[in-house]
Amino acid sequence: MNGMFPIKINLFYFILLANTILADTALAKSAEPSPREDGYDFMQYLADKGLHDIDDERWNIYGQITYITNVKNGFSAPYSNFNNTGGSLSPLQEASYTTTATLFMGAKFWRGGELYFVPEMLSEKPLSGLKGLGSTIQNFELQKNGTEEPTYYMSRGFFKQSWGLGGEKQKVASDPMQLGTIEDSRRIVLRFGEFSILDFFDKNTYSGDLRKQFTNMAFLTYAAYDFAADARGYTWGAVAELIWDDWAVRFGHILSPKNPNQLALDIQPFKYFGQQIELEHHHWIADQPGAIRLLGYRNQENMAKFADAIAAYNANPVVNNAANCQSFNYGSNDNYAPDLCWARKLNVKMGIGLNIEQQLLDDIGLSLRGMYSDGQTEEYSYTSTDQSLSAGSIIGGRRWGRAHDAIGIGYAAGFLSQINIKYLAMGGVDSFIGDGKINYSPEQVLDSYYSFNIWNETWLTADYQHITNPAYNADRGPVDIFSFKAHMEF
Repeated sequence: MNGMFPIKINLFYFILLANTILADTALAKSAEPSPREDGYDFMQYLADKGLHDIDDERWNIYGQITYITNVKNGFSAPYSNFNNTGGSLSPLQEASYTTTATLFMGAKFWRGGELYFVPEMLSEKPLSGLKGLGSTIQNFELQKNGTEEPTYYMSRGFFKQSWGLGGEKQKVASDPMQLGTIEDSRRIVLRFGEFSILDFFDKNTYSGDLRKQFTNMAFLTYAAYDFAADARGYTWGAVAELIWDDWAVRFGHILSPKNPNQLALDIQPFKYFGQQIELEHHHWIADQPGAIRLLGYRNQENMAKFADAIAAYNANPVVNNAANCQSFNYGSNDNYAPDLCWARKLNVKMGIGLNIEQQLLDDIGLSLRGMYSDGQTEEYSYTSTDQSLSAGSIIGGRRWGRAHDAIGIGYAAGFLSQINIKYLAMGGVDSFIGDGKINYSPEQVLDSYYSFNIWNETWLTADYQHITNPAYNADRGPVDIFSFKAHMEF
């Protein structure tokens, strides 16, 4: 923690310096507000100087820096890591942080042909080694393999090709991973390379851009969406999309990791993979925009079924227990418990989810997500959740004279299947949870925040989370988490 202090300070001063420069250039140009609704960025500055065509871009470059710190209170817990499972959230007071910096670069090579590269940096210190929370992990930036020492990596590198099919001409605004251009309202889009599947699936205006919205991971996507990805949340594959006016349908085929929540991907794209298909429709209700999305996923991976792990243990508990695992496992030392390591083989996991967003007034919007996954197999790439529900509302600050501020409140809950509960009750663990025993109850979070726009593209956010039944265990908690978030875009 002490070793990271200079990095945090340097990033903080970089944020102040960069925004001072942007503010000065904006003021030098004009005393009028920026043409961008949410601030003044570098690409717009170049366009205003006549140095860049932001409506028909050959290239663009954007970036972001985000620092999040969390403080967790102590809470009631009659037991933790019962029989040395190692899967519990510590009942003591703890502090956590993440720092990320991302550079988004795009270039056009021919009409419809674009290439994107996105290098990224992460430094983190999770609560309790990122153990003890199932569906409501308090900081969406956390990664399974992150360290306090900054790690630099290529998060995305993909090619995009679009083919127009007619319809109306639409202006597509310049943005990270999107060149400003004019597109047909009917088109086919193909992307292949390295990316996060969440770059293209399960978008939601009011619950998705968590660097400026909610902080809890339950609002990033469906908590039960076990999308294939490495430990950082990225993968390789292809996504095909058909956009037809207000409708869109997209399909993705992507690589899965060799072991659950680990970095190495399995390069056998037709043996181990993740697939998803999504249908989307945009609509208007009482002159207010909204959208509805239906997503289904199917993973074919080298993963264990809970029933098989239990059966292996019952057949020979002296040998087939957690402490005796010789293959990949989660480090439990409980020799009286089953473990998923004894049951991994080619299995299929499926789920279906509904995502709704609706603007109520110009500055008020709602989001709703719900997903049902089959609950028979272990989590492989995302959170320890078999079914999930989340709802939230965001109110813009125009009503109190702070147009770029926002206030939000959201509720989310995660649920487990009966066979998963039985596995945990016997002392089993997975990548995130396992107290050694369980008094099951859905894990829930209430997340509320205020986002304060300092100037241009910089926000400070105060966030409060109240989590009940951590790791789905009513014997433990509740947990209160206070967060501070500093975010800059450029």
